Amino acid sequence: MSIIEAFILGLIQGLTEFLPISSTGHLYLGRHLFGLDEAGLFLDTMLHIGTLIAVIVVYKQELVNMIKQPFSKQTLLLIIGTIPAVIVGFTFNDLFESISKTGTTIGWEFLITGAILWMGDSVKAGAKKAHDISYGDALFIGTFQAAAIFPAISRSGLTIAAGLFRKLDRETSAYFSFLLSIPAIAGGIILQFGDLAAGTHESITFSNLFIATISSAIFGYIAVVGMIQFLKNQSLKIFAIYVWILGITIIALQTIGIF
Repeated sequence: MSIIEAFILGLIQGLTEFLPISSTGHLYLGRHLFGLDEAGLFLDTMLHIGTLIAVIVVYKQELVNMIKQPFSKQTLLLIIGTIPAVIVGFTFNDLFESISKTGTTIGWEFLITGAILWMGDSVKAGAKKAHDISYGDALFIGTFQAAAIFPAISRSGLTIAAGLFRKLDRETSAYFSFLLSIPAIAGGIILQFGDLAAGTHESITFSNLFIATISSAIFGYIAVVGMIQFLKNQSLKIFAIYVWILGITIIALQTIGIF
């Protein structure tokens, strides 16, 4: 892996972790394009550390407040919203890992992501702000997050759409989606470190890992801030159209044996 490839993979991870188009699906495509299919777990772990750094920087004040008030409503909302992903992750982890390695279903998963984005964007606009989010809202959004364990189902896309279904306003849907990503990404990193400790991993130079991680952090920060601003007045349907085109292209290439 070259430094340029490391930078590009970091860019892909950083942007697509928070844009509603699936980071895992795009990272799979990026590695496949560069012929880096074997550059897997260790690289993915460092890329996710980069995006975790990005979202922590954006939400540093909220995190400080939760540390100071560990039994606050916001803390409980995050815990409740994370429970479905924990249950699904531990129960079906091996199944979803095998699906992710083959990539045979990612075209269809992109199509599903697009459909949910389109439906979420089409519901009548809600007016709930962050202080209006209920525990039921958090559980509902968290259930959608759990479905994003499939490689090309967008976590941010599903949770933003779920927020819209629950009548959160557009900005608040993105805000809570990204806040909920903190325990999800952190939990995924912990699981990845466990897998690394239990087996072997690919050899990648420190400089390439550093570039990939920093790139992921920088573009992740840009994506979080930019997406919250974007959703104030813009539609999710442009992302739905994009993942539909991508999904159809992948399915076509798989059908004729090119991909």
